[in-house]
Amino acid sequence: MSAKPFKVLITHPEVPQSGIDILKENCELIQVQSLPPSRAEILEKIKGVDGVFWGGHSPLNAEILDAAGPQLKSISTMSAGIDYVDVEELKRRKIPLGHTPTVLNTAVADLAVGLLIAAGRRFHEGRKKIDSNNWENYHLNWLLGQDVRDSVVGFFGFGGIGQAIAKRLSGFDIDQVLYTTRRRIDRETEKELNAKKVEFDELLAKSDFVVIASPLTPATKGIFNTTAFNKMKRNAVLVNIARGPIVNQDDLYEALKSNRIFAAGLDVVDPEPLPPNNKLLTLDNLVILPHIGSATTRTRSDMATIAAHNVLRGLVGERMLSPAY
Repeated sequence: MSAKPFKVLITHPEVPQSGIDILKENCELIQVQSLPPSRAEILEKIKGVDGVFWGGHSPLNAEILDAAGPQLKSISTMSAGIDYVDVEELKRRKIPLGHTPTVLNTAVADLAVGLLIAAGRRFHEGRKKIDSNNWENYHLNWLLGQDVRDSVVGFFGFGGIGQAIAKRLSGFDIDQVLYTTRRRIDRETEKELNAKKVEFDELLAKSDFVVIASPLTPATKGIFNTTAFNKMKRNAVLVNIARGPIVNQDDLYEALKSNRIFAAGLDVVDPEPLPPNNKLLTLDNLVILPHIGSATTRTRSDMATIAAHNVLRGLVGERMLSPAY
């Protein structure tokens, strides 16, 4: 039996079998066993490999590349966002990088709609009323929330995930979609989604729901701050399914605590994990999830499949299925 031509490191013990099965046909696989994955184990096992299936979100940087050695020729993450990757360092070394963006759009969009409704209709506050045996349903205006119907939904970032969310919300009979991006999307998609490109300030002023669906960049970091919240409607609901640092969380706390905005739903925070004593967790008008946007069985399996194909194509010098650059 001839030796397999490539050696590949899988940096997480829970990578779905769909990805492993694709790689093991042509590659000798080495897998990290520690959970959470130990940096020391990764650095030890990566020595001499040809490819890396990066299964977590720990920093992928020069330290890792140096440990692997000069023969390394292919890497793929199993994520859409790559803000934990030193992309410039990989480019400098001419190592192709794959990621798995579009496959998780559906799962993240579904969760975003759930968060939007949960925050707007006060799910968390209602559950706390049950837990404290504090039913006040003798009031006719008890726990009144915000309607999605006839609302204006603003998107900060309007790529694949943002558009998938807008498509789902069209079934809720919303009035209009506004979006802020660097470049206008194609006219046909605008028409289909009843979407209009506007400046950031107009997005804030006119939207009943504001959905953050942009990458984390130096320009977007902390852009949702007191200045931004003060431009939003008082009945506005903020949803973030992108990256935690896009929102200044101290400012968000004050905006929610003072009812400057109505509510928020977050699937991403800064830091992650969020300490259990964080003041955000004391708020009634905040629904918060532990970054589970893409966490469905099917999506995880699809992400592993694409990442594995990325690694294989990089190993043989072909363009990756889903290249990061």
